[in-house]
Amino acid sequence: MKKVLEESAPPAPPDVAEKRHTTISGRRIAPLYRPDDVADVDYDRDTPDPGRYPFTRGIHETMYRGKLWTMRQFAGFGTASQTNERFKYLLEHGGSGLSVAFDLPTLMGRDPDHPLSLGEVGKCGVAISSLEDMETLFDGIPLDQVTTSMTINSPAAMLLAFYILVGEKEGVGEEVLAGTIQNDILKEFIAQKEFIYPPRPSMRIIVDMIRYCTERMPRWNTISISGYHIREAGATAAQELAFTLRDGIEYVQWCVDAGMDVDSFAPRLSFFFNSHSDFFEEIAKYRAARRIWARTMKERFGAENPRSWMLRFHTQTAGVSLTAQQPYNNVVRTALQALAGVLGGTQSLHTNSLDEALSLPTEEAATIALRTQQVIAHESGVTNAADPLGGSWLVEKLTNEIEAEALDYFRRIDALGGMVTAVERGFPQREVQEAAFRFQREVERRERVIVGVNDYVMDEKPVPILYIDEAVEKEHTARVKALRERRDDAGVRRTLEDLKDAARGADNLMPPIIEASRAYATLGEMCDALREVFGEYEEPPVF
Repeated sequence: MKKVLEESAPPAPPDVAEKRHTTISGRRIAPLYRPDDVADVDYDRDTPDPGRYPFTRGIHETMYRGKLWTMRQFAGFGTASQTNERFKYLLEHGGSGLSVAFDLPTLMGRDPDHPLSLGEVGKCGVAISSLEDMETLFDGIPLDQVTTSMTINSPAAMLLAFYILVGEKEGVGEEVLAGTIQNDILKEFIAQKEFIYPPRPSMRIIVDMIRYCTERMPRWNTISISGYHIREAGATAAQELAFTLRDGIEYVQWCVDAGMDVDSFAPRLSFFFNSHSDFFEEIAKYRAARRIWARTMKERFGAENPRSWMLRFHTQTAGVSLTAQQPYNNVVRTALQALAGVLGGTQSLHTNSLDEALSLPTEEAATIALRTQQVIAHESGVTNAADPLGGSWLVEKLTNEIEAEALDYFRRIDALGGMVTAVERGFPQREVQEAAFRFQREVERRERVIVGVNDYVMDEKPVPILYIDEAVEKEHTARVKALRERRDDAGVRRTLEDLKDAARGADNLMPPIIEASRAYATLGEMCDALREVFGEYEEPPVF
């Protein structure tokens, strides 16, 4: 410890020290908050009891006294059989939901033998190229008892089709399947960049999926509108909130314009937020999110079903905050971020593992991450009361400030003609890039301390990490080639032509995608069929 202190930097100059009294997003924090800071807050209008519109304090009256949040652990690596083993391990150790991470070729809609898949198969998630892989992935897992979240966007329709057909083979009908598919293409254009088709045909696919699920899958969340990746790209808390909710508004508007009744689909929309390191700012962000969404759905879209007003969300702790230096510090970061998610009223939670800045998590690291949630749930006492920080002058003031900043972004995006147009013009992309640059500059100037990175630095011993054997790519590629050789190839070609015909017209794309999946068309083949019709998007430079 003495060595660490000796190697720490001297006290910061007064101007730098003052700058450190801001949130991670750069919002200044006063030395003290008093009742007059929130004199404009009306309890009945703005912060009524949990379970009451506009749900600032939570969507359920008793919150976690009635039911704990779903404890999910994001998992996926190598082959479908390897990930199937990890799923069973997590469920055996107390996990209550599955969350699937896919590798880059899957995310980009490419088969493993595509030239651009080289070196990426199974590396950042599980490789899924056909219905056969999905059958292996969920082998022995009762889909009528487990909820599944799938982090997939451009090829989301194909992965949902695979999942539907696995359920069918298990005797679990579409109406029973429960879970969420991310299916949020707008945040891909803004932040994560794993897009295939241009924005407008991509939106058409999403509307088709929402309509299909609304009519046939009452327990399925058709889209997880995701701020997580926007925040990981460098956005501030208010930008994450604003762009995520405005993406949601865009999806609702497109569905309404397609003739759907808002109350028929809005109750199954869900959200996915980041929990970053600034404890109170994150809690305020979630409270503001619920209030904005409730008022937007009721006042802007005229939704009448109270479930349409409720913002339900999943939280994941901030991957971008994890450090390769002194990785055991990440356990502390994750615990605080998870606690913020719980105090903010999340419906499900994923805690990152300590080694994720270095590799995919080991089983030991994943278990510690899961135990973090369980300690919060069963030992901390924070689940006893709903919204225990409600009424804090600091939290209420931050809630109001973040809400106001997000609504200002709404006005700017509406003035541009909506979120699709704003994305096409690069507006949210520029805002996120500028915020990321400001934060990185603060870290490099030591205006913001990252423990173990730019202060409290020390010599370290390496930690065990998970390696993905290069043999995974050969094994998976051989598996896909063998599938192509034994299936009815003429039947596959017919289903792919039917898919292209539907894409050229106005028919819902989900039925032909399901039929192509049933024939064991590969993911890449189906995505290529749509590429022929819709084209492939190339992002213009944003300055």
